[in-house]
Amino acid sequence: MMKTHSMTVLLWSCMFHEIHMMPSQKRTNKHSLSERITGLPENGGKTLHRTKRGWMWNQFFLLEEYTGPDTQYVGKLHTDQDKGDGNLKYILTGDGAGSLFIIDENTGDIHAAKKLDREEKSLYVLRAKAINRKTGRQVEPESEFIIKIHDINDNEPKFTKDMYTASIPEMSGVGTSVIQVTATDADDANYGNSAKVVYSILQGQPYFSVDPETGIIRTALPDMSRENREQYQVVIQAKDMGGQMGGLSGTTTVNITLTDVNDNPPRFPQSTYQFSSPESAPPGTPLGRIKATDPDVGENAEIEYSISNGDGSDMFDITTDKDTQEGIITVKKHLDFENKMLYTLRVEATNTHTDPRFLQLGPFKDTAFVKISVEDTDEPPVFSRPWYLIEVDEDAKEGSVIGQVVAQDPDTTKNAIKYSVDRHTDLDRIFNIYSGNGSLFISKPLDREETPWHNITVIATEVNNPKQSSQIPVYIQILDINDHAPEFANYYETFVCENAKAGQLIQTVSAVDKDEPPRGHKFFFELVPEFAVHPNFSIVDNKDNTAAVMTRRNGYSRSKTSTYLLPVIIFDNDYPIQSSTGTLTIRVCACDSRGNMQSCNAEALLLPAGLSPGALVAILLCIIILLVLVVLFTALKKQRKKEPLIISKDDVRDNIVTYNDEGGGEEDTQAFDIGTLRNPEAREESKMRRDVIPETIFQIRRTVPLWDNIDVQDFIHRRLKENDLDPSAPPYDSLATYAYEGNDSIANSLSSLESLTTEGNQDYDYLSDWGPRFKKLADMYGGEDSD
Repeated sequence: MMKTHSMTVLLWSCMFHEIHMMPSQKRTNKHSLSERITGLPENGGKTLHRTKRGWMWNQFFLLEEYTGPDTQYVGKLHTDQDKGDGNLKYILTGDGAGSLFIIDENTGDIHAAKKLDREEKSLYVLRAKAINRKTGRQVEPESEFIIKIHDINDNEPKFTKDMYTASIPEMSGVGTSVIQVTATDADDANYGNSAKVVYSILQGQPYFSVDPETGIIRTALPDMSRENREQYQVVIQAKDMGGQMGGLSGTTTVNITLTDVNDNPPRFPQSTYQFSSPESAPPGTPLGRIKATDPDVGENAEIEYSISNGDGSDMFDITTDKDTQEGIITVKKHLDFENKMLYTLRVEATNTHTDPRFLQLGPFKDTAFVKISVEDTDEPPVFSRPWYLIEVDEDAKEGSVIGQVVAQDPDTTKNAIKYSVDRHTDLDRIFNIYSGNGSLFISKPLDREETPWHNITVIATEVNNPKQSSQIPVYIQILDINDHAPEFANYYETFVCENAKAGQLIQTVSAVDKDEPPRGHKFFFELVPEFAVHPNFSIVDNKDNTAAVMTRRNGYSRSKTSTYLLPVIIFDNDYPIQSSTGTLTIRVCACDSRGNMQSCNAEALLLPAGLSPGALVAILLCIIILLVLVVLFTALKKQRKKEPLIISKDDVRDNIVTYNDEGGGEEDTQAFDIGTLRNPEAREESKMRRDVIPETIFQIRRTVPLWDNIDVQDFIHRRLKENDLDPSAPPYDSLATYAYEGNDSIANSLSSLESLTTEGNQDYDYLSDWGPRFKKLADMYGGEDSD
């Protein structure tokens, strides 16, 4: 500890004396012994003297965090020129002057006004001067001094992090470094042990230890297993004062995680697994899952499954689910319950990533047995072959059996099978099959030249279970027989020149045959027996399925014979031999000296008739004009038929229906059946207009049937209303006569039958009172002079 009293500064009076040195008692600053040299001019003849400053400085020291009742005394400024009369004034400037450090301007005493913290500022530089109050001038030059803050242990060590996180592989050896923690102390490391930090472990033993000087945490136990414990929380303490009693301390927490290594092999939880599969399961069908457990995690727990042995290794397969680390057993080939009912597999689970450091712990794999039982299912029939090929001659008779397909039920029940032909593959129904034994037979004649191949499908179905069926393709090849005769390959237009010589070739002919004999075609040509020795032409077989037509005389005259017919017989060499006769038409033509045709008999026939090309064009134009006239006449006639039969200026398009039956009066009930008016069905037929030929027959709307015994007047009113509201009514006026006079007519009866019984002349003057509508009738009967 520093002494609490301050060191005073003495101020010496300024005087001139010989140069000499006075040692200071303690270390001073650079200004404490500074000298001021006063120089005199040489011409004055005086010796130079050095003036010595009248005060001497030392460094001041203060303790930080001072907690005394009074302000902390720093020191005192004093000069020899201070006579104690109050004429001098002390002034302090620099770091903290006036706020942290205050000075008594009369006495020069310096005090610390506040508590100081070395960690905030450890050194203060101040400047002091003394001035005359009266003159305001400095009695001494301004000088500088230093105040240093002495440290006390007031700061505890602090770690760089409040919490550390570290990891280390499991099974690590003792002393393996985990992490280094660091704590700092804000106290002065150069003064005492306030900043000397020592590390210790408060929590985490006996698993971990810490180096007291470096703070490195290391493992303290061997073979720590992550599977037993994965997380550890270690508390580290840092204490200053070298760890001695009374030192300050700080703590931090270190979370340590053991990372996984592959130190555990996979293990099946059971030695045997059992699964079942129907024999109808297609390849790729999953049957079940097995899983080996591995306490490791991540890639260290990845497992690969395989079938190492067993009688079903070729029938089943196993794959690994990467997400769940399970082995999926699937069907590899088709199963057959009747062939084998139980399979045993030896399944192996192996780690894919092994650690060589732990191979001595044993093999990192495990095995288990899987038993798979095959369940019997009702299977469809199975054909003896994957497909059938049948050959049949095209001349085979209808009903002939051409082949047989065989299928059987693979199940132990051996159900009966029935056969049928898929008619989608035999639309013409050329073939059929016996449902009991699968024999195919012909239903219609065959023709190889039309269809050389028939591809049909035969269906086999279990009798007891029609849902179980299977199909098989049957390929039927129609074999050729020699049933077609050869014929000319083309239509030959043959001519012979009038100036031809005997033995001249005029045409080479060939033949074709629809049949296809196995040894190929071979044709023979000769003249028909009637013309075996033709006087004009001969035929020579070239032995290569062609023949040459040769002339037998010199010169031909088209005026005598313009066309020759030469019948030729063509034979084939297959069995039975087929032949046909083809006739060559040979025209006689005029040729030049080189044998090129110039004209034939067709042109010669046209020229004598005197028909030039112009005449032919004229005839063609006449025929076209006649056709146009006929078409126009027909169109006009049709247009004329559409005109109405009645053409009149007074045509109001009335349609009057005349019955020509006056009846026997109101009391005559035998002449007319009034029930017709009452019958709703009596007038359902369509009435056409008679003045215009109808073009379209309208669909008459059927009225709603009326009930029986309806009043005739009501019936007529309803019919009138229906006609008025009928949207399909024709757009012209129509007069419908119903022969009903009504009740209580004021005109009484107008029948002429009753006039025969009237005696004397009838008075018709009252007709004039009936209005203009009866004016014509009043003129006819009312006038005395009327005829």
